[in-house]
Amino acid sequence: MDQIMECIPNFSEGRDLEKVEKIAGAFRAKEAVKLLDYSTDKDHNRCVITAVGSPEALRDAVIEAIGIAVSLIDLTKHDGQHPRMGAADVVPFVPVRGCMLEDADRIAKETAAAVADRYALPVFLYEKSASTPHRENLAAIRKGQFEGMAEKMKNPLWRPDFGPDTVHPTAGVTAIGARMPLVAFNINLNTSDLHIADEIAHRIRHINGGFRFVKSMGVLVEDRNIAQVSINMTDYTKTSLYRVFETVKMEARRWGVSVVGSEIIGLTPMAALVDCAEYYLRIENFRMDQILETRL
Repeated sequence: MDQIMECIPNFSEGRDLEKVEKIAGAFRAKEAVKLLDYSTDKDHNRCVITAVGSPEALRDAVIEAIGIAVSLIDLTKHDGQHPRMGAADVVPFVPVRGCMLEDADRIAKETAAAVADRYALPVFLYEKSASTPHRENLAAIRKGQFEGMAEKMKNPLWRPDFGPDTVHPTAGVTAIGARMPLVAFNINLNTSDLHIADEIAHRIRHINGGFRFVKSMGVLVEDRNIAQVSINMTDYTKTSLYRVFETVKMEARRWGVSVVGSEIIGLTPMAALVDCAEYYLRIENFRMDQILETRL
């Protein structure tokens, strides 16, 4: 493929694996599309799918996947730790090779128009595809979540970019847009006190005066009974993972707790982890072409 684009749709189902498999199936056995990864989280009640392909083929697979999610997921019966407003909650398109952010924006808008028409689904454009500045931030669009979206959409400022002006009764609304690569990075604490994770998340996220390219929230991981700082790194080249990790460790000490581990959700660019290795190992004059896999 001359052009490769990535899509990382987030669906509001992380417990019924049969439903997850049906959604993921939209990316299997498709010409010019490859399903790279999908992960589920019971506490968040959410799954994240990572697929790549030629722009148009990927677009068509995503449209199919959203249709399956709309038919299978009922948000009136959904609960979970992660904020959500739609069965297909957020659908980002990311340029990878041979294409630009402008190409991802075009595909995002074509996808939005198609799912709105086929499934009577309200769609907001976000990030680099946003129609107005107040819609760039996903958190601003999602505020109120599924339960508050019907009332929110009565405000002319929050009418969708595509689709009906009323929320889908079971599938809610969806945000679709183009963006740069994002790293989903979670840090676990040796406490079950969610308040501590919330306080740390409050201090590191951009909207509260923290790191420019960090979105974060506190989550309770119930099966391990630990609190977690759940983070989206929206530009790892400008705000590094190690800097956020060290800051969370420092803030945790103020509360008398420590970091017990971290996790990457889905796929991540190699450079984001190499950056951490350089920092912690104090490697001097390191180059990406010193990595064996980059020379194959």
